[in-house]
Amino acid sequence: MSAGAVQTSGTEVLRPHAEHAFAAELAALAAQDDRPRPDRWRLSPWAVALYLRGGTLPDGMVITPKYVGPRRVVEVAVSTLATDRALLLLGLPGTAKTWVSEHLAAAVSGDSTLLVQGTAGTPEEAIRYGWNYAQLLAHGPDRDALVPSPVMRAMAEGMTARVEELTRIPADVQDTLITILSEKTLPIPELGQEVQAVRGFNLIATANDRDRGVNELSSALRRRFNTVVLPLPESAEAEVAIVTRRVDQIGRSLDLPSAPDGTDEIRRVVTVFRELRDGLTSDGRTKVKSPSGTLSTAEAISVVTGGLALSAHFGDGVLRPGDVAAGVLGAVVRDPGTDRVVWQEYLETVVRERDGWQDFYRACREVSA
Repeated sequence: MSAGAVQTSGTEVLRPHAEHAFAAELAALAAQDDRPRPDRWRLSPWAVALYLRGGTLPDGMVITPKYVGPRRVVEVAVSTLATDRALLLLGLPGTAKTWVSEHLAAAVSGDSTLLVQGTAGTPEEAIRYGWNYAQLLAHGPDRDALVPSPVMRAMAEGMTARVEELTRIPADVQDTLITILSEKTLPIPELGQEVQAVRGFNLIATANDRDRGVNELSSALRRRFNTVVLPLPESAEAEVAIVTRRVDQIGRSLDLPSAPDGTDEIRRVVTVFRELRDGLTSDGRTKVKSPSGTLSTAEAISVVTGGLALSAHFGDGVLRPGDVAAGVLGAVVRDPGTDRVVWQEYLETVVRERDGWQDFYRACREVSA
């Protein structure tokens, strides 16, 4: 079994929760963390930030980075959770909002599973509570018939709850959070009772910039959050490092052989995505059209991971242009009408003329034909 994996019904899980996958790091941090901890926190704010940013402990234990980005972003996020103000992680798709949310909850509460997944169909019960209707019909409304939401459980146990894609949730359901975040109370009018949040409770929500105008947060709800914007990687080198690290982690979890030298192809994928995203080549000389998709770091990770699987199972184990070309095409061409024109123009005017990219150009031409 690979490090950090856990067993469920005798079967190794495909993706362990953060608190299981990085249990050794969290335990080492807890053992050597002598700084003050807020009530019910597993680690001090300093140790939570170290867990996300990575570093080396006094005993030589290496803490792997979970987030590669501005240090202050992590510090502000952690400091927010140490107050009674909720945290909203905002950014473009693929800027690691969910990843950071999960690891924050794992480090603070030791449990990242108190999660509400936001969709257009998320009901109010997902945030407040529901009912076991068999119990309700048999005995009427009582606490045994009540089904607590992840948010209610977090309030009662002093834990960190998570709400993913908050702006996808209908506005009237979003506003269910206002009383919870301002009064730290969840009324249960059917029973004439309420659940009051105990110390340690807080909430992390995520939202992406592409959903602006879908279900905008009311001003009353937005005031209850401290918003932290997660930016795209500042440089190509930083993005290459992120993609390389995540692909290696995912590849090991899927038992894929590591590519002996996949850095060139990773760098090409990242360069293509950044140039199309920015509308400008990396040397600043040529303007290019941008496609409709986001071409995020997360999508680059998916493209390279898919290429690694192709090279492992149908190639010689070395990541080559032909292994990533189809993935790049699928990521760029989301709208077959306009995006295909953008891609063909970029391919012929930029990729074709670039030194050392001829194999990549031919592979992309082949899958684009």
